[in-house]
Amino acid sequence: MRRFRSFDDTEIAYLDEGSGPAVLLLHGFAADHELNWVAPGVVRALVESGRRVLAPDARGHGSSEKPTDPARYAGGAMVEDARALLDHEGLVDVHVVGYSMGSMVASGLVPGEPRARSLVLGGIGDGAAQGPPRENAGRIAAALLAEDAATITDRLGRDFRAFADRTGADRRALAAIQRAPNRVRRGRLEQVAVPTLVLVGNEDRLVGSAQGLADRIPDARVRVIPGDHITAVGGPAFRGAIVEFLDQLEPS
Repeated sequence: MRRFRSFDDTEIAYLDEGSGPAVLLLHGFAADHELNWVAPGVVRALVESGRRVLAPDARGHGSSEKPTDPARYAGGAMVEDARALLDHEGLVDVHVVGYSMGSMVASGLVPGEPRARSLVLGGIGDGAAQGPPRENAGRIAAALLAEDAATITDRLGRDFRAFADRTGADRRALAAIQRAPNRVRRGRLEQVAVPTLVLVGNEDRLVGSAQGLADRIPDARVRVIPGDHITAVGGPAFRGAIVEFLDQLEPS
């Protein structure tokens, strides 16, 4: 893992593997680059297709710095981290791929980002495109900070707590993310000026309509693959769809 200091001096760790056209991978909440991209074979598939992969651990996750002050996640900080990584590596163009929270970050990054060549929004639909509902944040944060998981009665909070415990995430940092104001910058989807793929599992009930999201983006298509919000990333259809989409734009 490489490391750099982002726009506010937060240390961000990232994987840099392969060579060729660059692809930026942005993972989901309570995951990291390993869980979201390496273990499911996405990194390997992209590298074998002749591409360079940059896969950061978002602040508060994985091997990156994990502040516990909500202010450190405010104002679209993760979007600025992604932009700072592009600056740090001196990239002139990049394909951007996100999943879940990473897709929200990607939708804040790509509009107005001249280096973006394409966009893949995984695990997201029109229900989540503009950021998570604020009313859920307190429920999730409370569950993450509960001393005893057995005392959590809220189903949403219980699910997030179970996932965080399973991945070994820093629960205090994740709670700070939930409490941060404007933590996911709202994307101007109508201003996305690059080819876009909306990629969702056929049993994903968390994100709303994939077609509804695609309809808001000028040059977007939808691909539905097997799986739900958690399992869709693990199947060969997920990584295959990403490589196929990029090959159509830029043959390897």
